[in-house]
Amino acid sequence: MKKRIYGSTVALLMATLVMTAMWTGCTGKKYQVPIGVITYSWRSMPGSAEDIINYCKQTGITTIELMGNVVEEYAGAPTDKEKLREWRISGEPAKKYRELRKMFDDAGVGIHIVKFSPAGWSDEEIDYAFESAKILGAKGVSNEIGHEAAKRLGAFAEKHDMYAVFHNHGQPRDPNFNFEEYLAYSPNNMLNLDVGHYFGATGKHPNALIEKLHDRIYSIHLKDKTGKDGDPPDTNKPWGEGDTPLKDILQLIQQNQWNIYCDIELEYEIPEGSDAVTETKKCVEFCKNALQ
Repeated sequence: MKKRIYGSTVALLMATLVMTAMWTGCTGKKYQVPIGVITYSWRSMPGSAEDIINYCKQTGITTIELMGNVVEEYAGAPTDKEKLREWRISGEPAKKYRELRKMFDDAGVGIHIVKFSPAGWSDEEIDYAFESAKILGAKGVSNEIGHEAAKRLGAFAEKHDMYAVFHNHGQPRDPNFNFEEYLAYSPNNMLNLDVGHYFGATGKHPNALIEKLHDRIYSIHLKDKTGKDGDPPDTNKPWGEGDTPLKDILQLIQQNQWNIYCDIELEYEIPEGSDAVTETKKCVEFCKNALQ
């Protein structure tokens, strides 16, 4: 006679199977946290769209937050302010953006955010920002966090079925600062949480905030800094030399399989004899080692 498995044993077995599936995913491997880069990281180097694609290939990056100036320069944007506004709303850039999208697609590089920072633009230009980002394959347009920006861009994000993604610097240093106030303006408002700036400004481990707001965090900027009480305080460091708990952050996202882009933002001083691409590659390796 076969032995029967009763209640508690079955429950334990099922829980074990579920946890194993969550950890390994369908492939039998750990969840692959999407490691990308904000292309601002390569500001010290030539910055054409073709250059950006080449840097991605050199560093193994396959997803990016693309700076708006790279996008508009590729499309031939005029430099005169009034002409630039007219050009943006003319409809002319769309063809070039479809061409640019194909270039990145062919190179195996996805664009998840375009950093147009359009909160101070006219309504027509904000429409252009979201429409252009959508053509490029992005789901979000990013901007610095602020009440007016969150209120204004949230409505446009809803209109275009996209995200308005808000980036922080040192604002959380203010004890009255609350990310949720900015998210409340629209369900399409999301965070681009800069964990380095957050840790540098507050000294608090970012994981508590990430756990609380993970479903409203579209992306994270990764950098290593000292904390607010460090020596010196709130200072960018080569990865592994600061105090930001990057490994903890990456592993939290991996273990929970949260769909959060983790983008390297290179801000520490580049050592003599190196360059931004070489240093970005070191950051990629740091992430890989943290996620083994």
